[in-house]
Amino acid sequence: MKILVSGGAGFVGSSLCLNLKKKYPHYTIIAFDNLKRRGAELNLNDFKEHDISFVHGDIRNNEDFNEIGDIDVLVEASAEPSVMAGLNSNPYYVINNNLIGSVNCFNFCLKHNAKIIFLSTSRVYPIDKIENAEFVEEPTRFSFSDKQHEAGISSKGISETLNLFGPRSFYGTTKLSSELLIQEYIEFYGLKAAITRFGVIAGPRQMGKTDQGVVTLWMAKHYWKQPLKYIGYGGLGKQVRDMLHIDDLIDLVDMQIHEIEKFNGKIFNAGGGLEVSASLLEMTKICEEITGNTIPIGRVEETRPADLRAYITDNSKIIKEIGWKPKHSVENIFGDIFTWINENEKQLESILK
Repeated sequence: MKILVSGGAGFVGSSLCLNLKKKYPHYTIIAFDNLKRRGAELNLNDFKEHDISFVHGDIRNNEDFNEIGDIDVLVEASAEPSVMAGLNSNPYYVINNNLIGSVNCFNFCLKHNAKIIFLSTSRVYPIDKIENAEFVEEPTRFSFSDKQHEAGISSKGISETLNLFGPRSFYGTTKLSSELLIQEYIEFYGLKAAITRFGVIAGPRQMGKTDQGVVTLWMAKHYWKQPLKYIGYGGLGKQVRDMLHIDDLIDLVDMQIHEIEKFNGKIFNAGGGLEVSASLLEMTKICEEITGNTIPIGRVEETRPADLRAYITDNSKIIKEIGWKPKHSVENIFGDIFTWINENEKQLESILK
């Protein structure tokens, strides 16, 4: 099998490339990336060492696909992942990359009769519907209450049935637009596709930032004894996210590559769920226990645009229909990130510190 991974030098893309090559050494794995994100270049030596082809290209440019040739599967992992993209800058880049670039990927798949595994996001769900949900404020976190006025929200989190009408960020809107277009390609061109809405993805190899990669950022700041801030919602640190270990994502994508018929034409949420979730306060405690370090944490009461008090993935549909569920705990995730930083401290210091 010949598999192309767009965004292949990013956190998710590089992890997919390396793990798929390890499991299927006879497969041809191609990482396709424009190397825009800082730290992506560190993966090139790993690709060379593990016989993974690298193509320096941009999904926005059709001609960059020319040297790839026939493929069997394209894993679309190339998004501009920041929720703030287009809110604190001109939205042209995020629209051009996440929508126009994805359409180029769809057409490339049609040309070569290839399947597409589309990595979408929980950010397709409207901000107001989640923010206006019924919450319970607990000592260390916000939680969704059992009683809700909006279908698709429960104490388990957000399900695929939540109404999609309303603003959600340029990032979320471009991903939702791509989802809608994929469904047209499936219906009218026979494209085989899997669409999955992932929440926070975390684990080794992620170059953490505040707006994308907060789990790695939290561990890195504790590791190097640098200050952090609780931003928004009164600066209490109670906002909560579920998180999915990168290995659990890889297991799901592996299944989608080889059993596309189970997923074709369907949309699933996939995340850590309530069992694999943590607030910023709870993340701080975990990082303190793992590193042995305590750091100063400031408070900013003002909430940033497009932020969410809580997001938890309701995995009920994918567990029932597919049988997939996450295997790694919150402690596993932070422990694996700590080990990765510790083993690659000199290489990562200039990027994460």
